[in-house]
Amino acid sequence: MNPQDPLSQLRDIHLPEPGGFWPPAPGWWVLALLATALLATLIWLAIRRRRRNRWFRAAGAQLAGLERSAAQEPWWFMQLNTLLKQAARERYPESHPEALTGDAWVEFLLATAPKHRIASRPVVEALVESAWRPSVSTEPAQALAFARQWLGGQKC
Repeated sequence: MNPQDPLSQLRDIHLPEPGGFWPPAPGWWVLALLATALLATLIWLAIRRRRRNRWFRAAGAQLAGLERSAAQEPWWFMQLNTLLKQAARERYPESHPEALTGDAWVEFLLATAPKHRIASRPVVEALVESAWRPSVSTEPAQALAFARQWLGGQKC
């Protein structure tokens, strides 16, 4: 080392130590907050939808029970009509479908049936009338098929 040469007294360039992963940069904090907000919103929407469709799952379970006990008896058709009215009350509360009877109930069922399938008016009329007539005029299988189709189109 030459004492007369001031450059020889300088130390070599040293790079700074690499920073740790903590604390993260502000951009990562913003990204984490956005991801958390998005996740919370998705969970909230899923819970809300599940609660809104609780009636649909209950109606499906009741329909399965009716399918097991299918009988060509007025009481069976009365139970099926009751199930459809309960589901209609949950799905269309502003229309007050639980108060509808006879032709008005038939028209409501046909009007709210899925549009991509053809609903059979005679089957729906027989389903409604068989609940109070002493002789049943339709097969339970046809009534169940319409009820399954109608309930399938009602899910939110």
